[in-house]
Amino acid sequence: MIAQYGSVAQRPPAQHLNHLLGIRLPIIQAPMAGVQGSALALAVCRAGGLGSLPAAALSPQALQAELEVMARDSGGLAWNLNFFAHTPPVPDAGREAAWRQVLARYYAQHGIDPDRVPAGAGRSPFDEALADLAEPFRPPVVSFHFGLPSKALLARVRGWGAKVLSSATTVDEALWLQDHGADAIIAQGLEAGGHRGHFLSHDVSAQMGTFALLPQVVRAVKLPVIAAGGIADAAGVAAAFALGAAGVQAGTAYLLCPEASTSALHRAALASPQARHTALTRLFTGGAARGIVNGAMRELGGQEDAAPAFPLATAAIAPLRTAAERAGRSDFTPLWCGQNASGCRAIPAADVTAALAQGLPDQA
Repeated sequence: MIAQYGSVAQRPPAQHLNHLLGIRLPIIQAPMAGVQGSALALAVCRAGGLGSLPAAALSPQALQAELEVMARDSGGLAWNLNFFAHTPPVPDAGREAAWRQVLARYYAQHGIDPDRVPAGAGRSPFDEALADLAEPFRPPVVSFHFGLPSKALLARVRGWGAKVLSSATTVDEALWLQDHGADAIIAQGLEAGGHRGHFLSHDVSAQMGTFALLPQVVRAVKLPVIAAGGIADAAGVAAAFALGAAGVQAGTAYLLCPEASTSALHRAALASPQARHTALTRLFTGGAARGIVNGAMRELGGQEDAAPAFPLATAAIAPLRTAAERAGRSDFTPLWCGQNASGCRAIPAADVTAALAQGLPDQA
């Protein structure tokens, strides 16, 4: 029990994280833009973990509505609001035109006029407007992907009383986060589904699997470290804690839960042998992200360098996704998934959380 220890510093890592974030179980549901909303986040919160609401792909109106649900229904439980913290790239008309040329044959197949496909960012980073929107809701925890926002924006978040988390894909990124205001660090291994959280370097060869990265980050920093990537069951949780984790973050394990908004096509892929083959790709957004290999990844994998910088690649491929999905195909759908989908089952999120908790050490 926490009362056995004289100070926060003396608590075991899991209890330190629980105290820091105001949660009962050191289990964080990974924020997964596009496949979940407040329903999944609230279910995990009620099960004792930290539910997360992803904001990056939501319009201001949609985010406002989801925040109202979280504020109304969280019942005083801690929850996490997640933002991207990338620096938007300068649009390059030449690169955009070259990307659309790569996609031209698919536009023709689906009867799409590429000149009528608008360009756009696809993902918005945390800024003053989003801070204005979020501030009245005072989220207890705010997490970031791709580093941290500016000092001024981070100071605003801290002014709400929020604790700050962010992802690191290397030891250098973990040290940077420690020096720039994070309260805890998510060590994101290469196994993780969805976008890589890298921000100091995009060299994927410098990144590691979770159980290589985790102990190195634990040794390098003084903050609590949360293991993420490939953790889908109690055995994975136990392994992470054996290597010094203060908590774990799981995403793929929740994708088939009824509270998730995962599409039928995505659910079918997750429940099939296809989920055993994932790869990193930049085709869908311009940023490296892990998903189940599909038609676009097989056919266009050698042309990823043509894709505009993250997140500008999103706009040109979006109508192809819509057309293919209308025909019942997932060839252009980003089927985000980690390398270990073995724990991904169509059961309530509370049951997934309880199953993961079976791997926690006694003092957690």
